[in-house]
Amino acid sequence: MVKGVLLAVALLLSLPLQALTKLTASVDKNPALQGEAVTLEVIADARVASDAISFRVLEKDFTVMVPSISSSTQIINGQASQSTSWRVVLLPKSSGEFTIPAFTLQGMSTTPITLKILEGNVSQSSSNSQELFLEAKMEQQQLYVQQLSYYTVTIYFNGELQRGSLSEPVLEGASISQVGQDSESSALVNGIRYRTITRRYAITPQRSGSFTITPPAFNGEMIDRDSARYNYFARTKTVVQQAQPIDIKVNPIPDSFPGDWLVAGLVTLTEEWSPDITELKQGEPVTRTITLSAVDVAENQLPEIKQGFPDGLRLYQEQPQAKSAERNGRLVAQKVFTTAVIANKAGELELPAVSLPWWNSQTGKLEHASLPARKLTVSGVAAAVSAGPDAKGAVAPSPVQQITQPAAQPVSKWQWNYLSSALAALWFISLFIGYLLWQLKTPAQPAATITSRVRFNSRALKQACQQNNAVVARAELLRFGHQQLDRRCLSLTELKAVVNAKDLNQQLDILNDALYSNNANTWQGDALWRAWQHFNTAKTSTVDEQQSLPPLYPK
Repeated sequence: MVKGVLLAVALLLSLPLQALTKLTASVDKNPALQGEAVTLEVIADARVASDAISFRVLEKDFTVMVPSISSSTQIINGQASQSTSWRVVLLPKSSGEFTIPAFTLQGMSTTPITLKILEGNVSQSSSNSQELFLEAKMEQQQLYVQQLSYYTVTIYFNGELQRGSLSEPVLEGASISQVGQDSESSALVNGIRYRTITRRYAITPQRSGSFTITPPAFNGEMIDRDSARYNYFARTKTVVQQAQPIDIKVNPIPDSFPGDWLVAGLVTLTEEWSPDITELKQGEPVTRTITLSAVDVAENQLPEIKQGFPDGLRLYQEQPQAKSAERNGRLVAQKVFTTAVIANKAGELELPAVSLPWWNSQTGKLEHASLPARKLTVSGVAAAVSAGPDAKGAVAPSPVQQITQPAAQPVSKWQWNYLSSALAALWFISLFIGYLLWQLKTPAQPAATITSRVRFNSRALKQACQQNNAVVARAELLRFGHQQLDRRCLSLTELKAVVNAKDLNQQLDILNDALYSNNANTWQGDALWRAWQHFNTAKTSTVDEQQSLPPLYPK
């Protein structure tokens, strides 16, 4: 039996490569509804490289999922035949008539396919019969530049969902980030009870104009109900769905807006003094803390504020600290301005009012967040009155002398020597105790025996790509982001936001989709390695060109 198997394997390996004589392309449905997945299959009657055909030409009109590639060899009556097939899921971006162009390989070409996409959305027209569909909503479709709005996508399913991945929405010239964690619930749609998974994004457009948000696509596995009826070990089936696109209009910044542009749902200013003051004393420091809070704003959008301190004060201002958090499904950002204030002279001081203009996104009007003006009284430093032998003949110092010439207290030389000796003795004792503790301390293990969890090795990444090992490649890429990009990324999606390189980001999407599907064993890593090399070379040259003083406030 074993000899027979070995003989068959040897026979397969000894077969000559078959020349390509036929190349065909077909789709599983035509016409199709907008938002409905269309599967394109290309078959070559020879064993060829998995990356021999590129489907990037389709990205203009379709959202192109990761291709599924398979090869097979058959021997019938001593005649061997080989084939290679590519199956790729296409999600149309709009309705209309589109042409899938001819694909060419080794002198053979497929026939172009004219695909009709009908108007309407599959999730709205056939949700009664669908096991899974997506729905997207935008909180506001009329926005201003740099106005944050919330985009919500909900997955509806009434079957057994095994696994899946959801891509991010895409909007040209906008920043997009997920808000909070996914939430699970249930909903009744057309008399059918669906389980739901909802994800929220914060979308902030950076330029004005009319745009269309490319919706996210879901790619997953569900239990096949037909097979589950007759087989205990039910099969799974692939489900691919996409939400409907949403059109938005972004208005420019109003010309009449004063100061730095800030658009938010709510903006407040609060003030604190430490210690709480009713009267300042000359030479004594107090701390003024102003907190700027804004709803529906990212922390990097908060502007500086002008406090306008008067003369007669010494100021020590700290670098403002900004942070953000999610509260009840909305982003809240804060920026804290801390200033140490020391009065140089006695008298009356007035701190002017602080005012910050902002645009109310709820009402579409200009508003101001402000702090009222504050009057402060600064008292002078009291001087000690020296008592001479004849107290009756002493002359009281003038008020000016009390402020500018405080009486000097006599200092005993013996007291100074005594304190210095005591401090020196304590210092020597602390050194002796530290030496004893160091002698008793157990020798630490050599640092070389500890393997760093964030140590990146480009050779390990190259080997993983050459061996098509998706799991190892993902681990090495996350280590690369942690060590060389200074970001602890927990997923390839977070690493993609840090990298911001088109070719490498596309390969990260392909790797991510392969890891969350049954196609991890067919993932090909050569393209990822080339994209990473190009990005790393470009990053290294940029660092060399910009090698200068380090940033004043590093992150």
